[in-house]
Amino acid sequence: MSTPPLAGAGMPPGAFSGTQAQAAREVNTASLCRIGQETVQDIVFRTMEIFQLLRNMQLPNGVTYHTATYQDRLAKLQEHLRQLSILFRKLRLVYDKCNENCAGLDPVPIEQLIPYVEEDGSKHDDRGVASQLRFASEERREIMEVNKKLKQKNQQLKQIMDQLRNLIWDINAMLAMRN
Repeated sequence: MSTPPLAGAGMPPGAFSGTQAQAAREVNTASLCRIGQETVQDIVFRTMEIFQLLRNMQLPNGVTYHTATYQDRLAKLQEHLRQLSILFRKLRLVYDKCNENCAGLDPVPIEQLIPYVEEDGSKHDDRGVASQLRFASEERREIMEVNKKLKQKNQQLKQIMDQLRNLIWDINAMLAMRN
């Protein structure tokens, strides 16, 4: 969308009003998103007001209440609900218009939207990261092997301890029989 030229810059006054009307008809996606955000905020505000009204309403549990007050609160509630449905319709229109405006755009990967300064050393850093990753995976593999061997040794020690316990038990049983 182009910016309309300034009035008095060599253009006739009628041409400026036509350009302004055309600019008013062409709404860009950013302004639509802003309108959508404001609409969502209005929806949240109206919803909070509805809940406030409902909280202040008394339930018809046998207590006499004034019909005029009840009618007034009911009218306010219905008005808020009507405005809420209008806001949802407006939000739907904004959503549809944004989708229509963005239909022809190619999606850009999120990584490309993040600006960063590329240095000459970044290529070296990539190799350094790759070598660090390789070193870490090798180290992890070695640790896994050591853990496996340690479990095997612990199992062997447990078997030896069980055998010694049985042997001591047998020796004590023989000594007890001898006495």
